[in-house]
Amino acid sequence: MISVQDLTVDFGKQLLFDSINFVISKGERVALVGHNGAGKSTLMKILVGIEQPTSGTVSRPRDLSIGYLPQVKELVDHTTLRAEVEEVFKDVQSLNDQYDRLSEELATRTDYDSPEYLELIERHGHLTDLIQMHHPSQYLAEMERTLLGLGFERSDFDRPTREFSGGWRMRIELAKVLLSNPDLLLLDEPTNHLDIESIDWLEHFLIARGVTLLLVSHDRTFLDNVTNRTIEIELGRIYDYKTSYSHYVTLREERLEQQKRAYENQQKKIQDIE
Repeated sequence: MISVQDLTVDFGKQLLFDSINFVISKGERVALVGHNGAGKSTLMKILVGIEQPTSGTVSRPRDLSIGYLPQVKELVDHTTLRAEVEEVFKDVQSLNDQYDRLSEELATRTDYDSPEYLELIERHGHLTDLIQMHHPSQYLAEMERTLLGLGFERSDFDRPTREFSGGWRMRIELAKVLLSNPDLLLLDEPTNHLDIESIDWLEHFLIARGVTLLLVSHDRTFLDNVTNRTIEIELGRIYDYKTSYSHYVTLREERLEQQKRAYENQQKKIQDIE
């Protein structure tokens, strides 16, 4: 789905990534971990295309859709909660408008054997297929379920977005990202502004939908419940564990102990040689 090859980010005084390589395949839910400043957020921005690496490539299918929730986002304040979230479905609404126009035109035309009429029928059929794929009759219900799951009340739906605090406005952005139904989800600390009930809802949503996910979070329980693979960033390198977060912690301790013993053996060898 998305492939990172020999990716390097060099800030001059700091080598953030040193020729790292990894692939995220469809259906994988990956925890991205590392200490603060290791480069987790920078890597996400590179995958989205917001930032560029010093060298290396990020390969992805041309039609791959990515939903990205950053830690901090400039938010819009000129509309209501309902209208803001409905923006996600503007393409569906556009399809419905096109369908209505074509239906009206087909109903008024009488040149049934003309190439133009046959072309209209073909376009009408294509739009019908697209609309059925998008389930336009269901998206409002899906929007309501998502907003309620993230802690909003129905009475909030027609409130101006400017009335919500920063944390609640980030919940609005999370709802929009989830409802966009992308091929790949990149979530940078999505639980920062959620309560326990909303975190529990988000866990079930991500697992039930079978989404492909790259996730940064300091909530270890959330990571353990949601992810099935762990990529650690440390000193410009990555360590890839095909396992959940809690098992990764155990394996990491074993790796560090092995590295410690290797270092001690190396130092002893140096002393012996000297």
